[in-house]
Amino acid sequence: MSDPKVVKLVDESSNRSSTLPLLSGTLGPSCIDLGTLYKDTGHFTYDPGFGSTASTKSAITYIDGDKGVLLYRGYPIEQLAEKSTFLEVAYLLLNGELPKKGEFATFEHQITHHTMMHESLKNFFQGFHHDAHPMAMLAASVASLSAFYHDDLNVDDPNDRKLAAIRLIAKMPTIAAACYRYSIGWPFRYPRNNLEYVERFLHMMFEVPSEPLQLNPVAAKALDLLFILHADHEQNASTSTVRLVGSTGANPYASIAAGITALWGPAHGGANEAVLEMLQEIGTPDRVETAVNRAKDKNDNFRLMGFGHRVYKNFDPRAKIIREMCHKVLNELGVNDPLLDVAMKLEEAALKDDYFVERKLYPNVDFYSGIIYKALGIPTEMFTVMFAIARTAGWISHWIEQHETPGSRIGRPRQIYTGADVRDYTAVDKR
Repeated sequence: MSDPKVVKLVDESSNRSSTLPLLSGTLGPSCIDLGTLYKDTGHFTYDPGFGSTASTKSAITYIDGDKGVLLYRGYPIEQLAEKSTFLEVAYLLLNGELPKKGEFATFEHQITHHTMMHESLKNFFQGFHHDAHPMAMLAASVASLSAFYHDDLNVDDPNDRKLAAIRLIAKMPTIAAACYRYSIGWPFRYPRNNLEYVERFLHMMFEVPSEPLQLNPVAAKALDLLFILHADHEQNASTSTVRLVGSTGANPYASIAAGITALWGPAHGGANEAVLEMLQEIGTPDRVETAVNRAKDKNDNFRLMGFGHRVYKNFDPRAKIIREMCHKVLNELGVNDPLLDVAMKLEEAALKDDYFVERKLYPNVDFYSGIIYKALGIPTEMFTVMFAIARTAGWISHWIEQHETPGSRIGRPRQIYTGADVRDYTAVDKR
């Protein structure tokens, strides 16, 4: 009887075979360990986009796309969204357990007292053109932190790793707000450490010296909720980038900066920005029906952005949570914006249309987060920056986990070479 914990692969052309062990985690499908495949058979595997390949073992986040499950360290996202805060979730991702009262107080104190960015960074910003994209400024500024904190960059030292995590989570809102204010010509605002994490960020974004900011508590609650929902999402493109760069021994600031640039892509963190561009293209509520019909036409290039998800095949659990908050924000703030009317009309039409219902093309978290950001007065070019603030907690947790995992090795994907065969150099006058 064959061992159910192994898979035997036979190359019938050479009669070479490999017996490959099955590896199982706490949840989810088992994986075939291909470590000896090349030695046994002379073959590698081909998996474009690594869609069927596990690149690491991780205890941080679990996703079941078919069932709409998202767990942070075992806790369902629904429970964390209802009962927790972003800063507590950040602690959970970093440490594996929810903090006790004293532990959280210490963590919050550490975050609060590392919010300042070095004054020299002001001069750094002066090197950017006034209309530079905030993501470009954010990536460059985060990478530059390694120049300011080079004395604490021993990636093999647990204390240095923890300090880097605190600094990144603390300073990311400060740098993000500076990117926004530089782009509109406003003076930078120092962090007000008497405020909590999200309120402090909103004050740095919108407060002006001439008058205090009157902040609606619903706005802060909505942003805190979005940060929780975006804090981590398993081995996505940007997290995998952070791990790949980190596998070389690169410092955490360089690794997170790489994650920021990966997040920038419209297929990843830029998706909520694409939602607003779609709404602008539709223009007015009376054109929603036409847009829906165009989206169903296979011969039309128009697509509804923010609907469906490549991971969640039935529904995005985050979207179910944020939908309620989205409607609460719009009702509370009473924002009069035609594009928001378009969004609500589009949501209503898609949820009733059999074409979208049968294909489970429901509005996802990007759809609702884009609407909330716009209602809060956050400009479209800042949407992905907001995503990066939240995802920093997940990125640095994965970076630390990678360095704490015995036997971690540098990332080195293989390829199928499709270029020219061996050929000889020809002198230029004979070509």
